[in-house]
Amino acid sequence: QCQLSGLWRNEQDSLMEISAVRDNGDFQGKYLTQVTLAGGCARASPLKGIQQQPSDGGWPTFAFTVRWDKFSNATTAFAGQCFVDSGGKETLTTMWLLREAVGSLQEDWKATR
Repeated sequence: QCQLSGLWRNEQDSLMEISAVRDNGDFQGKYLTQVTLAGGCARASPLKGIQQQPSDGGWPTFAFTVRWDKFSNATTAFAGQCFVDSGGKETLTTMWLLREAVGSLQEDWKATR
């Protein structure tokens, strides 16, 4: 079984720490990105999410959001799934959408990556 709680590192050396996952699937934690929009120094930012445990014993899916704290006017939503290989190594695969604040409705087209 795949456990989301713990410390995770991605290919960009960003770190994510997830606290214990509650019985209802809720979890929270911190995300320290090494990639910033402004190019400045990032700080640990809060994340909140939910895990959906499959009923047939398969690999769980999950989603979480990160509010980039104090260095960016953006929010990112992640969705993914957790896998365990035959050697017991856990891997998270995710897709993300980042939303930046823009100054007008006319600029809305460029606000999501």
